[in-house]
Amino acid sequence: MEVKAIERLIKISQEHPLMPETYIPWHEEPKTEEIFLPEVLTSLQGLEIYNSLTTAQKLELGRHELVQVIASYAWGECMFCLFMTRHMLTLPQDDVEHRFLRRELIEEFRHQEMFMQAIAKIDGSPLPQSRTHKFIGGFSNKYLPADYLFMGSVSVELVTDVYGNYTRRNPQVYQVLRKMFDLHNIEEGRHILFTKALLERYSSKAGYIKRTLYSYVILMNIYFIRTMYVKKEIFERIGIENPDKVYKLAYNNFKQKFADNCLKDIIEFVDTWKGFNRTTRWAWRCVLGAKV
Repeated sequence: MEVKAIERLIKISQEHPLMPETYIPWHEEPKTEEIFLPEVLTSLQGLEIYNSLTTAQKLELGRHELVQVIASYAWGECMFCLFMTRHMLTLPQDDVEHRFLRRELIEEFRHQEMFMQAIAKIDGSPLPQSRTHKFIGGFSNKYLPADYLFMGSVSVELVTDVYGNYTRRNPQVYQVLRKMFDLHNIEEGRHILFTKALLERYSSKAGYIKRTLYSYVILMNIYFIRTMYVKKEIFERIGIENPDKVYKLAYNNFKQKFADNCLKDIIEFVDTWKGFNRTTRWAWRCVLGAKV
């Protein structure tokens, strides 16, 4: 990006910050008719068992699954902050890019606090990551080079932005959640201009092998996030019989729904820098059910 463009983004961030404390009507309680997650994104919608659930169970299913989404969103923001901190250390402190990243870090940390406040507002209790999730996340954050960490972070942002768009545009969703995703969408709109410029810098230098590795990093990050959304414990919490059986049905159902509703932007993103080739297409089809 040109220096003038980055300076303009810094000025907007300084002069027109969106503060979660005032932008979001935290005092508002959920209305009787409001829901927490659009039905199209819930794991059981589309299965026969979903029609057998009570209204209260459907509401609780959406609440618990949304909590998992928000918690993974906060985790993704942490990972992106780690990348930005690493990248900042390579830049002079008076460099315009360094100054922009400082502003972005401020906003990203505010977002993380906002997400956790939203979870508390809807009485959520995020289920902890599995040992596998913790190991993969810890290994990635500790050992992956900055550019690979960047690719993984962007993929998490793109997936969760899909959830944000579905949620903030649905008038049935609890107002606090819609405003939260609305705030995040506005500020991320500024961040993505810089992100695209950085992406072009990395991808323009990447040959066939590095593009293949980037593609696999993104694939595994998406799979990592997707498997955090649907949990057997959620079905136990809402009182569904045979939670093990229901979980298996929900897992397969959600895999297909996720492929249909959440991968379009990711696929376009990977395709822009030729991340799909003979070595990667089969994995995307097999693991995520992507139509590539």
